[in-house]
Amino acid sequence: MGILNPRLVHQIFRGIWVAMIVAMIGLAFYYIIPLIYPFIFGWVIALLLNPVVNFFHFKCKLPRWLSVTLSMVLFLALVAAVITLLVANIIVELGALSDKIQIQVNKWVEQFNVFINSTTFQGWINRMNEFFENNPKYQETVNNHLSSSAGSIADVSKYVIATIFDALKAFLTSLPNIATITIIVMLATFFISKDWYGLITKYKGLTSDVIVRTTKLIRNDLQKALFGYIRAQLILVSLTALVVIIGLLILRVDYAITIGLLTGLADLMPYLGTGAVMVPWILYVFFAQGDIGLGIGLSVLYGVIVVARQIMEPKVLASSVGLDPLATLIAMFVGLKLFGLLGLIIGPVSLILIGAFYRARIFHDIAAYIQKGSTPPS
Repeated sequence: MGILNPRLVHQIFRGIWVAMIVAMIGLAFYYIIPLIYPFIFGWVIALLLNPVVNFFHFKCKLPRWLSVTLSMVLFLALVAAVITLLVANIIVELGALSDKIQIQVNKWVEQFNVFINSTTFQGWINRMNEFFENNPKYQETVNNHLSSSAGSIADVSKYVIATIFDALKAFLTSLPNIATITIIVMLATFFISKDWYGLITKYKGLTSDVIVRTTKLIRNDLQKALFGYIRAQLILVSLTALVVIIGLLILRVDYAITIGLLTGLADLMPYLGTGAVMVPWILYVFFAQGDIGLGIGLSVLYGVIVVARQIMEPKVLASSVGLDPLATLIAMFVGLKLFGLLGLIIGPVSLILIGAFYRARIFHDIAAYIQKGSTPPS
C-alpha cells in the first residue's frame, strides 16, 4: 500500500473543514433566524426607506432622526391607505355580492318548492312508496344508508365549523403577538435607519478589507435583485389585472375594475394565483347561474391569463432580477418539489444568492483555499 500524497491529504482535510464551516453556518441560521427575524425585517425596511431618509436628511437639511421619523410616517400612511382602500372596496363588493347571493338563494328555494309540488316529483314519491311496500328489506337498507350519509354530512359540517372557529381563535390569540412583533420591527427600523452609516463604519472597523469588499459586492447584488424581484412581481400583477379588466369589460361584467384588481392581487399567491378566484367563479356561473356564454368567456379569459403568466414570468424575472429564464424555471420547479408552494419563492431567491456569491468570487476563494491552503474562509 503506497503512501498518500501529503498535499492530497491536506486538501481533503481542508475540504472537510470547509464543509464543517458551511454546516455550522447553516445550523446557526436555522436556529438564530427565528430569534432575530423582526430585526431582519427592520433592516430590510430601513434599506428600502434609506433613499427617502437621505433625501430629507441631505436635500432638506433635516436631522437624521427627524428624516427617519418622517419617512416611517409616510411608509405607514401608505400601507394604511392601501389596506383601508382594499378593505373598503372588499366590504362594498361583499355587500353587493351578499345581496345577489340572497336573491339567487330565494330563486333556488322557489324553484325547489315548484319542483317538489310538481306532478313528476309526486309520481316518483308514489312509485317509491309502492316499491318499499312490496320490498320491505330494501327500505331498511335505504334507511341505513340515509342515516349513515346524514351522520357523515353532520361530521363534515362539525369539522368545517370547528376548523373555522379554530382558525378564528388562532388569529385572535395571535393579535397581541403580531402587534408586539410589529412594534419591535418599527423600533428596529428606526434605530437601524438612524444609525445607518455609523453601523456601516463600525462593521468596516471590525472586519478586514477583503470581507468588507466582498460583503459590499454581495449587498449591492442582492439589493439590485431584491428591487428587481419586487418590480417583476408588480409587473406580473399589473399585467394580470389589466388582462382581467379588459376581458371582463369585453364580457360586460359588473365591477370589472374592482374584480380585476383583486384578481391581480390573488396572482401573488404561490401556485394557486388567479385560479383561487377564477375557478370557483367559473363553476358558479356554469352550474349555479346556468349562464353558458359567460362561463365560456370566463374560461377563455382564465386560459389566456394562465398562458400569459407562464410565458411572461420567467422572462420578466430574468430581465428584472438578471436571471436566465431557463435557470429561473428550473429553480422554481426544484423549489416546488423540495419545499412545496413556498419553494416557488425559495427557488429563485436561492438562485439569486448563489449568483451573488459567484460574482463575489466566494466559490473561487473556497476552491483556492482547498487546493492551495491560502487564507481560510471566514
